[in-house]
Order: sequence, then C-alpha cells, then structure tokens
Amino acid sequence: MRHDKATRLLELARMLAGSSEGMTLDEMARAMDVGRRTAERMRDAVWAAFPQMEAVDDPPTKRFRIPSGLDSLFQTPTAEELAALRTAADSYAAGGAGARAAALHALERKLLSSLRGSARRRVAPDLEALIQAETIAIHPGPRPFEDEQVLSAIRAAVKGLQALAFRYEGGSAPGRARKVTPLGILFGHSNYLVAAEGKDPRPRTFRLDRMRDVQALDEAAAPPADFSLQAFADESFGIYHGEIEDVRLRIKPSRAEDALRWRFHPAQSVIQDEDGSVVVAFRASGMRELAWHLFTWGEAVEILSPPGLKTLMVEELSLALAAHTGEVR
Repeated sequence: MRHDKATRLLELARMLAGSSEGMTLDEMARAMDVGRRTAERMRDAVWAAFPQMEAVDDPPTKRFRIPSGLDSLFQTPTAEELAALRTAADSYAAGGAGARAAALHALERKLLSSLRGSARRRVAPDLEALIQAETIAIHPGPRPFEDEQVLSAIRAAVKGLQALAFRYEGGSAPGRARKVTPLGILFGHSNYLVAAEGKDPRPRTFRLDRMRDVQALDEAAAPPADFSLQAFADESFGIYHGEIEDVRLRIKPSRAEDALRWRFHPAQSVIQDEDGSVVVAFRASGMRELAWHLFTWGEAVEILSPPGLKTLMVEELSLALAAHTGEVR
C-alpha cells in the first residue's frame, strides 16, 4: 500500500513537472481520479518532497507546477514503457506511417541514450524479452500517405499560425492552387488536412496524398478561437462530413457481447434490452462510411434510424449483389 501511494505521488509529480502552465487542484483530482480533498493532500505531499514546486495565480484559482523538472533519478523508464513505445513505433511503420514511426524510434534512441549505464543494463534484458514476445497484427486496408516534407510544412504553418499554400489534385478542380488556414491533421486509413478556405468558415478536408508543392506562407492565418479538431472529428462516423443525423442501431442477441465492447462513436449510448439485443444510439454524419462498416455486422444489425441510412444500405447491398451475380442495374 505504501509503495502504491509513493508511485501515485511520483506520477503526480511527473505531471506537475511536465506541465508548463501548471495544474489546478480540480485538474489534479481528475487526472488522479480522486476527490478534491485527496488531491490537496497529494499536492502537499509532493510539495514536501519537491520544495521547488511553485504556485501560480490564475484567478479565480491557482496552478501548481515544478518548473525545474525532475532529476533523472525519478525519470528512468521501465521496460514495459519502452516496449510500448517500440510497439507503437513498429505499428506505425507496419501501417505505412513512416514519418511518425521515425519520430518514435528517434525518441526511443534519445531515452535509451539518456539512461545511466547501470539503469540501461538493468532494463535491457526485460526490454528485449518483451520485444521478442510482442508483435503487430497487420489488418488489411489502405496504407496512409505520410511524406515528411508535407507534414513538416503543415506543422510549421500550424505552429506559426500561418497560411498554407498547395496545389490540390483532388476535388472538383484537380490541379487548382489553394491557400487555406490549417486547422489540424486527421490520421486514419487515409490522412487528411483539416483547413478553412476563403471566407467559408466551415472546415474542409484535403487528402495529404493529393497535395503538391506544400509550403507555409509568411501570412498570418489563425484558426477560430472556438474550433476543436477533436469535436470536428467526433461529428462524423469516419472522415466524410455532412448533415448530422440521429442514428439508432439494434444488434441481435447473438452479437450482443461484441456490441457491448464495440465503440461506434465517442458519444454513443448503449442499452441492452430484456431480449438480449443491444440498441446503440449516437449523432453523426458520414452515413456512407457507416453503411460500409455495417456490412461487417452482416445480418446481426438492424438499422432503426435514420431512414436515409437504411435506404443507402439497401442500395449498397444491391450494388454488391449485382456485381457478384452478373446482374446489371
């Protein structure tokens, strides 16, 4: 128990040392999943162990941080942490995300080179054992496009609040020159730039593999203050955005266990009926991508709403049937 408490306090100390702006008591409580009074006691214990911690006024509250960081004695990574980093890097590489894989492999080398000799020798055998015992299951699908020059230009524009220029080989006018306000990058089966173009405030998506001659411009282009990339991503079932609709799906009892573990949408609600079936409800756009996904559930899923999704599903099934029976629609 004492060891567990010490580990938790060190975890909080690392958070306070890793935050440039500091953390409020409420943020500490949420991060550590404890009540406010417990968070106060933990803060005081960390302050006693690390007297360099400071309080910063942020009316109507205060923020706490350890500005000088922690000594390397408290920062030695475990074999499990290093193995997780290697697995993440290898997963990126196997999926075609070369730029992100290279970044994680570089971080791994930096961490290993920063370890003292004794610590490195102590962790090496366990790390090698874990690496040999864990591997990546490769799933079929498109390999995402990741060009380091394209990503670097986008990131430079995002960090500098600058406009981004490129020639786009997609959309209704292939080859057209674009100048946009970059809002972020969505990584997935295909990678997309999210940006605002011209006077239209609505975010748009541009496939990275169709962007050419990408460069950050010496022109201010700040995103809207209320824009959230995560909120934008959550609006759609996949990448494509459109009208947001109320979706309700019923999963038959035979696949109920799978449905209870499955996440269709970050803001979904899940109810299991008395007959064992599961009803999943959420609001989203991207009905065509949702229909494609529902193919994988076969006859175990019933679309309750919206009617347009049911119609779209029937159309997609008819096209697939025609392609495999030789019938021409």
